[in-house]
Amino acid sequence: MKLLYITNGITGAGGLERVLSVKASALAEDFGYEVHILTLNEERKDPFYQFTPQIVFHNIEAEGSPLDYIRSYRKGMTAVIKTIAPDIISVCDDGLKGMFIPNFISSRIPVVYESHASQRIGDKGKGMSVIKKLQHRLKQVLARNFKRVVVLTPGNLKEWPGNNTVVIPNPVSFYPAEPATLFNYKVIAVGSHSYNKGYDRLLNIWKQVEAQCSSWTLEIYGKSANGTYEKMAQELQLQRVNFHPPYPQIQEKYLESSVFVLPSRSEGFGMVIIEAMACGVPVVSFDCPHGPADIISEGEDGFLIENENTGEFSARLLQLMKERDLRVEMGTTAREHVKRYLPESIVLQWDQLFRNLTGAAK
Repeated sequence: MKLLYITNGITGAGGLERVLSVKASALAEDFGYEVHILTLNEERKDPFYQFTPQIVFHNIEAEGSPLDYIRSYRKGMTAVIKTIAPDIISVCDDGLKGMFIPNFISSRIPVVYESHASQRIGDKGKGMSVIKKLQHRLKQVLARNFKRVVVLTPGNLKEWPGNNTVVIPNPVSFYPAEPATLFNYKVIAVGSHSYNKGYDRLLNIWKQVEAQCSSWTLEIYGKSANGTYEKMAQELQLQRVNFHPPYPQIQEKYLESSVFVLPSRSEGFGMVIIEAMACGVPVVSFDCPHGPADIISEGEDGFLIENENTGEFSARLLQLMKERDLRVEMGTTAREHVKRYLPESIVLQWDQLFRNLTGAAK
């Protein structure tokens, strides 16, 4: 079966790129798909994550005025689709333009839309703006043109109420043979420095924690935003916070850590949660929309904290930092619970979906 993924890019270090590398590679290597990936303005750029060499990459160059940009995008896309003649297309683009793709292509090829983000991203704590509400409403209307809209958690179904919506969670990127020892005095956070990721909340939490566990450090991995949070850490006079750029082999850093924290205001899923759990690292996360509550079993493999309750977050984080036996117990449970996200299970669901939509069901 020929499968075409349409996405903005694969050179970033985000969760969408990570997941696409896992899914696309597994479908090509383990399920016999002929996989193509179409990117935008990424000619001669290398992907951040590793993709199997069996995948064929294509690129569209689009620039100029908004009208010229869309014309180039549509022309390039239709040319690639005509050349490949895919059996199915899957759109991995959380922007508005991705919603118009079924209208751009005049064919009967089934088109699937993958939603990787919550509509609440970028709210800045003030609720959704009128413009953003209108954009999401437009997306909901345009979503009817897709054969299926695939969301990551049951919570995300609230944002896509159509009868063509299904839930398929992300696959975990790795499952190391041996878990973290949980002896190292390191707390880890992973993600870009966007407002949505809540690092301002995390630094204020760490301010409450740092003095009580002076041997511990907070290690933050992710793309910086003009040094905003580095400056905040200085202003708070934090002594044991280290900022790092995105790290391709992030599994190594999880394995060096003893607690994972997710201070996000919203999530599409929470890929980093299942990555930490796969490494046997217990999690402390805010119960933000949507994802953490569908992954974490409260008090078993981590702690799920009421959103905005920084005091409770601090208390639970301190508890894990002080009690290694509890860390080991939760980490062991996390390793077991996360098996439901192994690629062989999740990618099978994608194979079944694609085969059902193309009439190639086994």
